[in-house]
Amino acid sequence: MRTRREFLFSGISLPALLAAAGSGGRAKNCIIYFQEGGACQHDSFDPKPEQPLEIRGVHKTIPTAIPGVHFSELLPRCARMADRFTVIRSMYSREAIHEKAKQYIFSGSRPNNAFKHPVIGSVVAKELGPRGGLPAFVCIPRRDISADAGFLGSAYDPFITGDPGRKEFRVQDLALPANVTLEEAAGRANLLRALDEEVRQVERTKLVEGMDSFTQKAFELVSSAEARKAFNLDEEPAALRDRYGRNSTGQGALLARRLVEAGVRLAAVFQGGYDAHGNIEKSSNTIFPIFDQAFSALLEDLGQRGLLDSTLVLAIGEFGRTPHINHSAGRDHWPGVFSIAVAGAGIPPGQVIGSSDAQGGAPKERPISIEDLGATVYRKLGIDVHKEYHSNGRPVKMNDGGTPIRELF
Repeated sequence: MRTRREFLFSGISLPALLAAAGSGGRAKNCIIYFQEGGACQHDSFDPKPEQPLEIRGVHKTIPTAIPGVHFSELLPRCARMADRFTVIRSMYSREAIHEKAKQYIFSGSRPNNAFKHPVIGSVVAKELGPRGGLPAFVCIPRRDISADAGFLGSAYDPFITGDPGRKEFRVQDLALPANVTLEEAAGRANLLRALDEEVRQVERTKLVEGMDSFTQKAFELVSSAEARKAFNLDEEPAALRDRYGRNSTGQGALLARRLVEAGVRLAAVFQGGYDAHGNIEKSSNTIFPIFDQAFSALLEDLGQRGLLDSTLVLAIGEFGRTPHINHSAGRDHWPGVFSIAVAGAGIPPGQVIGSSDAQGGAPKERPISIEDLGATVYRKLGIDVHKEYHSNGRPVKMNDGGTPIRELF
């Protein structure tokens, strides 16, 4: 008979134990891969092969590295490494309009008409601050309505990189204008600060404070060799860039890895194209292979560099798609249920949490809310989920309700 100690630790390797003890289930960094428009659960992590064509769609299923679990055939790379991340099949939202739904999932709090709630990246920037001479919060390739500091002020808005998939990718704010030296730039920055101080004597506002903060951050970035190095994708081997995919999303995921490795706390990569109200077969055949390649390469790369234990990785969208294909051969907005993928930061891999009903239209087991996800991200990053801010004298909960998802700890 095995002893209690032998039973408890059977099947658990020493490296796994050491990694778990070292990370403590906490994240130093976070990468959000955002599937903008709402990814179809049927064509990704929650296929319904037993349903008729108008529900299951045209794509077949494939087995994964987790016995008995199948993904869509559009995700072969993710299927092969499904034992390295966790899928949640029972997420649900309460917003069906893109703008509000994106604000909702990026903030962990449902939008309202009284004020604009800051998104998680902005809260991270305020609570944890910058590191390594780099912005705390970065969006790739562009700014979105879901990436806004809200009432915290523009000082906590994200830094925008531009499109890393362009052949001559160059971050605009990391270079001085032609014929301007670093000394001249420093002089201009000092002059601007002096002018701002005069303005503040008249009226102190969050906008002015934000502008002053942006000026300082911009100068620090321009004068930082480390920052320019972090944004330079040309330093990566061609083979690795190929592995991520030579497109905006693939190179964006690679850039996100470089940035968190250098000190950025939260990097958000946006991939559009999921809002397929018509001909969803065609769009799915295009966008999911891009996701499959970029997301699997990101997890593999982070793991090989020893960064996955300290980096929380999420693949999320604002909602799912309708369980029935519509008259235009597409699927419409569906907040009722959708799937996401999570990995890193001490999350036990190889899980499938929750389930949807037979048609993929509602949670069947273990419903998980947007608030639960927000509470989980904050807990992983070591931020007090019960913290309150104030907007115009009104107390505002940073994450309005929600319980950290126990299976991820």
